[in-house]
Amino acid sequence: MAEELDRLGLLVEDDGAKCVFPEGFRNRDGNPMPMIVIKSDGGYGYDTTDLAALHHRTHDLKATRLLYVVGAPQQQHLQMLFEVGREAGWLGPDAGAEATHVSFGSVLGTDGKILRTRAGASVRLIDLLDEAVNRAAAEVASRNPDLGDDEAASVARAVGIGAVKYADLSTDRNKDYVFDYKRMLSFDGNTAPYLQYAHTRIQSIFRRAEVAQDDCQGPIVVAEPAEHALAIELLSLADLLSDVERNLEFHRLCTYLYGVATAFTAFYEHCPVLRAEDEAVRASRLALCALTARTLALGLGVIGITTPTRM
Repeated sequence: MAEELDRLGLLVEDDGAKCVFPEGFRNRDGNPMPMIVIKSDGGYGYDTTDLAALHHRTHDLKATRLLYVVGAPQQQHLQMLFEVGREAGWLGPDAGAEATHVSFGSVLGTDGKILRTRAGASVRLIDLLDEAVNRAAAEVASRNPDLGDDEAASVARAVGIGAVKYADLSTDRNKDYVFDYKRMLSFDGNTAPYLQYAHTRIQSIFRRAEVAQDDCQGPIVVAEPAEHALAIELLSLADLLSDVERNLEFHRLCTYLYGVATAFTAFYEHCPVLRAEDEAVRASRLALCALTARTLALGLGVIGITTPTRM
């Protein structure tokens, strides 16, 4: 990588170090800002490893879209990295590769400060997830004590980990958010447990109807206002996923899924499914339920959250 930068005329010696000076970056004194490829003592730093990784990803892995999910404080460093990549011909239209900084804000405790342990150390992710799963297990046990041990453990893991993921992704990633177990594990509001529970309610309909979800794919007739509202929500999925793939605003997907779940709740309350007197209406509403379940499972699956069939 260093040899290539040197061959391209981008590597410059500065006070014994070998650096690249990406165009457009200056310090407070107005002097060009360097990325140090080789330190004066022959060592390497983050600039070196990040440049080497960029070279490896574009040349060896043949990546065409690189997403750097890194905190907002590293914005300037990554802007400089990408500029060097463009000047070296590793990035840009001619190279057929682009890099994007997917920045995110800070995770705060309920006191409004950066989330840390009582001792002031950084909190380990595994500890947060374990606590979320344990709390979810207690909630699941109180709601459905008839679940077997293995299924209860599986559901608790899906709910606990899903809650943490959803809490992180359901807010604008550039903004700070408060890490609050009580809120994120709630079965009410814009949370993963609420969406997962909506999915399980639909599964319970199929169990009581003694039909498989995949068998409910007949024509859907929209007559009632609640049916219409739910259908409109479901029809937006394809366009929404395309937007999220392009702009990486995952909170918009979460907002959409919450809208689907709330629309289904209104539909469930106002439009009898199993008690529908007309068989054609019953079949139509079962098909609408199946489409809703698939939409929730797909949308949550995109952000790595599983959907249990019972909770």
